Amino acid sequence: MDRIELELYLNNLLQTARFKDYCPNGLQVEGRRRVKKIATGVTASAAFLEAAIEWGADAVFVHHGYFWRNEPPQITGRKHARIKLLIQNDLNLFACHLPLDDHPEFGNNAQLGAKMGWIPDETRFGEGNLGWLSTLPMPITLAHFTAQVEQTLGRTPLVLGDPDRELRHVAWCTGAAQSYFDAAIAAGADVFLTGEISESTTHTAAESGVAFLAAGHHATERFGVQAIGAHLSETFDLEHLFIDIHNPV
Repeated sequence: MDRIELELYLNNLLQTARFKDYCPNGLQVEGRRRVKKIATGVTASAAFLEAAIEWGADAVFVHHGYFWRNEPPQITGRKHARIKLLIQNDLNLFACHLPLDDHPEFGNNAQLGAKMGWIPDETRFGEGNLGWLSTLPMPITLAHFTAQVEQTLGRTPLVLGDPDRELRHVAWCTGAAQSYFDAAIAAGADVFLTGEISESTTHTAAESGVAFLAAGHHATERFGVQAIGAHLSETFDLEHLFIDIHNPV
């Protein structure tokens, strides 16, 4: 597949032009023109790039790429080492941040909801309406809900709330969306799941009575890139590999 064709396809599929983001979305570092093998991962770390290169990737697609707003513009230190890996190996770097969170089919929130069996409501909440809601067909306890999350994500979440409390309305937003907790409460959630937690979250949960799960930034955002990789593989007969670099956060 031609790299330019792939770039245009991804930009159109994920509607990257619609978003005012914290980083550039799309092709961030140009590599070879012909793409036969694409590796996906959550973050374009050095370990991820080295694994992709060893596999023989022509391109990588990640959720967390480079050139974030307010970071130093100089290409030095760790940034230089990462970009050097890409350039020396003629490897294309595609990255998509908010558009991947938002996408109704391949996005992180859509994919997490599908993995958990949550049928999304029409209501959205939070900045850019990135937060999702679902009404469960029958109430379950927080303890049962937590066990389901742990089984799906393969890690034990940090939980705030009474394990015996019954839940019916689930809110979620992957990654570092703990600041959306108040918006989730206002939207009628009984529980809010995201990746990270802040000091103030404990007090909000205690005072509102709404449960909170911090299930891991990395863990909650593994599914979107995999869905994109699988879609590209099926659509263009590209060889795809998801590379999961362990991250406890």
